[in-house]
Amino acid sequence: MTKALDYIMERADEIRANAAENEKLMRVADPSADVLRKSGIMRLLQPKTHGGDEAHPREFAETVMATAALDGATGWLGGIVGVHPWELAVADPKVQEEIWGEDPDVWMASPYAPMGVAVPTDGGYILNGRWSFSSGTDHCRWLFIGAMVGDKDGKPLMPPQMMHVLVPWGDYEIDHESWDVVGLRGTGSKDVVVKNAFIPTHRTLDAPKVMSGEAAKEMGLTQTLYNMPYWNVFPLGITAAVIGIAEGAMHAHVEAQKNRVAITGQPIKEDPYVLYAISEAAAEIQASRTALIETTCRFYDKVDAGKEVTFEERAIGRRTQIRAAHRAVRAVDEIMDRSGGGALHLRHPLQRFWRDAHAGVVHAVHVPGQIYHASAFTQLGGEPQGRMASQI
Repeated sequence: MTKALDYIMERADEIRANAAENEKLMRVADPSADVLRKSGIMRLLQPKTHGGDEAHPREFAETVMATAALDGATGWLGGIVGVHPWELAVADPKVQEEIWGEDPDVWMASPYAPMGVAVPTDGGYILNGRWSFSSGTDHCRWLFIGAMVGDKDGKPLMPPQMMHVLVPWGDYEIDHESWDVVGLRGTGSKDVVVKNAFIPTHRTLDAPKVMSGEAAKEMGLTQTLYNMPYWNVFPLGITAAVIGIAEGAMHAHVEAQKNRVAITGQPIKEDPYVLYAISEAAAEIQASRTALIETTCRFYDKVDAGKEVTFEERAIGRRTQIRAAHRAVRAVDEIMDRSGGGALHLRHPLQRFWRDAHAGVVHAVHVPGQIYHASAFTQLGGEPQGRMASQI
């Protein structure tokens, strides 16, 4: 195991015990955030020049899975916030120093969806907008968010020009009343609001260049980690969290079934249908883990060898990643169906994992439509363009 994973497992009981409190607060409680910070999970993908590990992305994914298997919300933060240092590595060194110069443990929240408009001005942009689903934002001191470049009237330019911009605490507000959901409640994925904030040019990134890998090359980064395909690394923590949640659900289910007796008096361990459901679901969840890790390792090895990961390979990789998430969540449904009425009680951990799994699989990186379309189209000899080729 890695140092971060070792630390997470040493504090496993504490992370698991804080799950209910996270839900109550509708954000990860301070003790759980402290465990994450001390584990080093957020620095796994961070550059060594700023106190990071530059770890293999497999290690990052495995640590996120282990954390999410203890508590979905805590694991989700590890997967979402933990990937931001990977992108900051390709940003202007000046903003890297602003964020990590005094404290390499500073966290950045997102989201990257371009929900705001940045209007050019002398030396930078004036940013306005409201962004939803900013996971872990209560524990972060910067935002890493998406924006569209706008005209002088604040309307997005056409064709669209998308940027990622960094905004320090003090230049944005958190809407603490905006997060009230059925799953992943403990993530505190609240709305954030920016009003007329000045964004210096060095705090901006050209989003298409980041996604194509051109930004890493322009920065002269030669590490394999930072030349991995964006659409392999960016969704990795999110899908790893969902698979980890499914593993946590399986653990909770098995523990509850060991001594459970049906209303007929039959011990559940003698019910062939429950036994079948456990094995079927366990195999599906394991398949999801294996598929996600195998794709990441294969891409890493190819980049490390100086070879290109082709569009077709990336498209199939995204299909595999999406399917892994959906397969794991369907497996959770199977065991939930066989858990009995007791699993519905809010004191039972399985219902939380079940709700968290369904919340995680509706994240935008798990929408299969255009990805499935593009991967099949490519295998049939087509050349996806425009929207079909995006997010690959």
